[in-house]
Amino acid sequence: MSIRKDYIENPSNRLKDKHVLILCAHEFEDIELLYPVLRLSEEGAKVTVGVLSLKGPGFHTRPWWPEKPITGRFGTTVPIVVMGEGVRYNIIEISQAKPENYDAVIIPGGFAPDFLRCDKDTLKLVADMYKMGKIVAAICHGPQVFISVDRNFGTDIIRGRKVTCWDAIVDDVINAGGDFEPHPARRDGNVITGRVPDSLPQFIQAIIEALSE
Repeated sequence: MSIRKDYIENPSNRLKDKHVLILCAHEFEDIELLYPVLRLSEEGAKVTVGVLSLKGPGFHTRPWWPEKPITGRFGTTVPIVVMGEGVRYNIIEISQAKPENYDAVIIPGGFAPDFLRCDKDTLKLVADMYKMGKIVAAICHGPQVFISVDRNFGTDIIRGRKVTCWDAIVDDVINAGGDFEPHPARRDGNVITGRVPDSLPQFIQAIIEALSE
């Protein structure tokens, strides 16, 4: 779908100089990708969606076929069929993303974090951005990736920090040294976490505020 950029107007330009990277893989939580793309671009941010390489077969389900586009739990694909690439978002392979090019990284939930946390490029990218003081944010199952970053790179994205997440990974977060509380969103330094899809407004608002500082 081809859409001219002058078809949209941003009511706010609070983030006009910011560049946000959103990481996803198969089985991401659809709304946890779509909502950040819309809200952050609405604030004037440049948004890039980072995906795992589509070259060669990779494990995925419901149904499987070679070269299947990155697909969310409820069928949203990347590229996003109803939104023109290059208008509100661009796409890059995670292996090609450079941490110095972005001000924040966001990890949606769903089952995609299971794929992302096994990818060395993803873990190094997140670790490097965290060490550079960039905003690192994750919602729902997303903090699973932070746990793996801490284990592999000796960081403290979860360990010793105030964090929240979906119920299914509360034990993982606590075992990784996180201070869990079931709040819609929590910010501790440059780490922002969100709980569930219904928490997206609070989660994204915390990111917008952090990037506006």
